[in-house]
Amino acid sequence: MMRAFVYEALPSRIVFGPGAQAKIPEELDRLGVRRALVLATPQQAASAHETAEMLKGRAAGVFAEAKMHTPTDITERAMETVRALGADGLVAIGGGSTTGLAKAIALRADLPQVVAPTTYAGSEMTNILGETKGGVKTTIRDRRVLPETVVYDVDLTLTLPPALSAASGLNAVAHAMEALYAPDGNPIIALMAQEGVRAFAQSLPRIVANPTDPDARSEALSGAWLCGACLGAVTMALHHKLCHVLGGSFDLPHAETHAVVLPHAAAYNAPATPEAMARLSRALQVEDAPRGLYDLAGRIGAPRALRDLGMPAGGIAHAVDLALANPYANPRPIEREALRRLVEAAWEGAPPGT
Repeated sequence: MMRAFVYEALPSRIVFGPGAQAKIPEELDRLGVRRALVLATPQQAASAHETAEMLKGRAAGVFAEAKMHTPTDITERAMETVRALGADGLVAIGGGSTTGLAKAIALRADLPQVVAPTTYAGSEMTNILGETKGGVKTTIRDRRVLPETVVYDVDLTLTLPPALSAASGLNAVAHAMEALYAPDGNPIIALMAQEGVRAFAQSLPRIVANPTDPDARSEALSGAWLCGACLGAVTMALHHKLCHVLGGSFDLPHAETHAVVLPHAAAYNAPATPEAMARLSRALQVEDAPRGLYDLAGRIGAPRALRDLGMPAGGIAHAVDLALANPYANPRPIEREALRRLVEAAWEGAPPGT
């Protein structure tokens, strides 16, 4: 018998397809935006200025200071720019860092957002914002931070380096994995999660082999959409808690941290989530889902050890303490010793469950 559930879809508009970036002016018109501030990281400043040129009179200016983990001091500088330029909307060109900045501004100024992802982060599909202040990352859910329009243009992802493509894709897979065992999950989300994982399992090896394969890139982008929508629909668990702690405390790269922790969080929860692991196994076409995730990371060149990302060995105990201090709901109880073994294995890059 199917268990009772509640499903509530978030009200996002999706524009998907090659060349979709050209529709951004039309989307701004739909939202009534006349002066859009274009956001990007310093590395993608050139793309932001190209987008501003495309917008012509609709662009109020460019703010290309977005940073990983959305530091509040950068958000405050962005808010000063919003006020100085009289911006009435936002266009975000980039990955999770740029999307996070757009969300942080929207939380404070309630401005409409058009987001054009260049990675597979999936955060553009959620009403979740993670901000960092004083080395501590906190997350909230608020409808104000949900982008009004997401423009998925495969052309924007063709230059994403293979290594970052791999880590970004596994970051999105983590969203789907946790959705499969979330206490507020439902059959629709389970279908989306399984298909999202399948899309990445099939496309990421092809992207690493041929980064300009438009079909593989399109399949990965559809996976990002599905996995992101899963994250936006249900609650997060141990995996995301650990990644928020590790990223905020040690300033580790966001996607790479998710890629490393993913198989270990799966192994931790596997005994309590047999149905979720069965769906993951089918999507990955393996018998052991945690080991399948670990092997996939190895096959596509994604990092598998926290120490390779710059985390000090002495930080393991601190990470465990922070994760235990304010834990997210999780299908298996969070036990200090088991959690310490999880973080140690992730730090060493050992196979999951060892």
